[in-house]
Amino acid sequence: MVLTLVWLFLLLCNSSVLVGSLNDEGVALLSLKRSVSDDPERSLNNWNSSDDNPCSWNGITCTEGKVVSISIPKKKLLGFLPSALESLTVLRHVNLRNNKFYGSLPVGLFNAQGLQSLVLYGNAFSGSIPPDIGKLSYLQNLDLSQNFLNGSLPTSLIQCKRLRSLDLSQNSFTGSLPSGFGTALVALEKLNLSYNKLSGSIPSDMGNLSSLQGTVDLSHNLFSGPIPSSLGNLPEKVYIDLSYNNLSGPIPQSGALVNRGPTAFIGNSGLCGPPLKDPCSSDTTADGAPSSSPFIPNNSSTTPDNGSGKSGRSRGLSKSAVIAIVVSDVVGIFLIGLLFSYCYLKVCDGGKGKDARGNNFEKGSKGRKEWLCFRKDESETLSENIEQYDLVPLDTQVGFDLDMLLKASAFVLGKSGIGIVYKVVLEDGITLAVRRLGEGGSQRFKEFQTEVEAIGKLRHPNIISLRAYYWSVDEKLLIYDYIPNGNLATAIHGKAGIPSFTPLRWSVRLRIMRGIAKGLTYLHEFSPKKYVHGDLKPNNILLGQNLEPRIADFGLGRLANIAGGSPTLQSNRMSSEKPMQQQSAPSEVITISPTPSISSGSCYQAPEAMKMVKPSQKWDVYSYGVILLELISGRSSVIQMGTSEMDLVRWIQLCIEEKKPLSDVLDPFLAGESDREEEMVAVLKIALACIQTSPERRPSMRYVSDAMAKLTTSTN
Repeated sequence: MVLTLVWLFLLLCNSSVLVGSLNDEGVALLSLKRSVSDDPERSLNNWNSSDDNPCSWNGITCTEGKVVSISIPKKKLLGFLPSALESLTVLRHVNLRNNKFYGSLPVGLFNAQGLQSLVLYGNAFSGSIPPDIGKLSYLQNLDLSQNFLNGSLPTSLIQCKRLRSLDLSQNSFTGSLPSGFGTALVALEKLNLSYNKLSGSIPSDMGNLSSLQGTVDLSHNLFSGPIPSSLGNLPEKVYIDLSYNNLSGPIPQSGALVNRGPTAFIGNSGLCGPPLKDPCSSDTTADGAPSSSPFIPNNSSTTPDNGSGKSGRSRGLSKSAVIAIVVSDVVGIFLIGLLFSYCYLKVCDGGKGKDARGNNFEKGSKGRKEWLCFRKDESETLSENIEQYDLVPLDTQVGFDLDMLLKASAFVLGKSGIGIVYKVVLEDGITLAVRRLGEGGSQRFKEFQTEVEAIGKLRHPNIISLRAYYWSVDEKLLIYDYIPNGNLATAIHGKAGIPSFTPLRWSVRLRIMRGIAKGLTYLHEFSPKKYVHGDLKPNNILLGQNLEPRIADFGLGRLANIAGGSPTLQSNRMSSEKPMQQQSAPSEVITISPTPSISSGSCYQAPEAMKMVKPSQKWDVYSYGVILLELISGRSSVIQMGTSEMDLVRWIQLCIEEKKPLSDVLDPFLAGESDREEEMVAVLKIALACIQTSPERRPSMRYVSDAMAKLTTSTN
């Protein structure tokens, strides 16, 4: 009995010695472990009191025996942050993103005055930001997005003068921005305050933030008043998103605010002027104030009255001036008619016995252009009468000409309503993709040239590059880079008649999703004309050497329309002069599946596309959302339900309404990647936002791309 008591006494003494051996920082971190009520991945399993210090613990980094970093992201930790963390006096970095932490931000956390990075996004923190944040004079990265934080932004925030990245989006912050926001935080490179309840006017000193890059996102708030013209002082490459606020007045046309698409300003019923369709009244200036310009009449003007009730400044033209203008117009029209008649007799009659259309094009006549003679039976709507008989390169890297193209071997890749696509292999081994737009119709060459050359200037790693084109009466060709790994539809579902199929891993799918988002963002926000694709679907997303996505068929419908004729009517020859050697290559043919009763193509179209003629960027957002659902579920856009059919969007919505388990929605091939389930759920949420019935409720592609970029995963 005595020996037993002695043994217990020694054991207790030994335990106290072991606990006492852990330093103060380790004790503080153990308080964090105790505050975590659920650790499903056992991320904190090796946080033991028996260690001398915490430097070997998961997620902990030390320098000279002191804790400088806590990084435990995406581990599904459920708990709160204890105030004991204030013991970590030399802490530099905290990354607890995408967990399930709740409660308020502990004041003690802000006592680590050397803190440089605080990343807590994707949790459930609530309450306000403590004013002690002003103590963090070395803070460079603050990301509190996707939480439930509220209250106004503390005025002490502007004391963090080294801030380079500030993301407070998707919270419930209220009130106005702190005074001096733009003057103090001049080091800011990234700013995202979207999806809050911030109000008041946009500070005019925000134009001082000259280091900003990418998107400055102030969308989905309650900002009011005019847009300060000083925002134009921001770098021109910065995209300013002011959509869905209560802003009013004219949109300033200066600097970074010029040449922006309407999506940056929509959702503000009081805004007017370009790029919106709502014109501003003549009594307001670019700052929203009454006009004081001497060149703009003012309603309160005291212009002398001549007694007839009309201003003396609006007498108009005299009768003699009107007669002189009419006479000169008649004479001018007469002279033009004589000149046209002379040209017709000289050119057309002089060309008798020859083909006026120049169809006798031969090798050596490259670059030749001839005038066409109009005939009574020809269309009177011809906007251009110039023939093009040569291959036109759109980039300096084009090292082939028309002769090389026409001598090449051509394999049919696929057919659609807009021409045939060939895989063309030149004699030197260069491989191209050539699309024929058919023949006939109105020959609007100049319009075609303008459109195709604008498309040819687009260069982005996730968009197919148009390299050259060819135009003649009988033939219109578009020459692209050849992309070797087929399209996304085949990668998701396999190819009919080929039993072997290797499903894409989640990391590859996520990389494809991101690439598509980046390509669409470039088209919407950074291309010269803020383009819309309008017909995005897996069939026209091609996969490169490393399965990187390349968006294809951009602008194709427009070019086919300009080229004229029925887009489904295709010629049986490659060229009227030098036919290509068309060879069958079954392994290269893209199988077109039979059209079901629900058109598979229509499933990617936004609901409003059935009612509106002019496509909008939100159409592409909807299409992108459907593609995300297809990649997540592994199902096609049309799902067979017994004897009936249902589109994928409706099927997903039905699964949610019936509260089916996630496993019923996810592609069965992804079942072995349960560690990625959190990312899959996050992508599903993004997809559901994109397929909102109302286009106004869908996010911009820029916002979607940023959200996708936050989902980090392995790329192997």
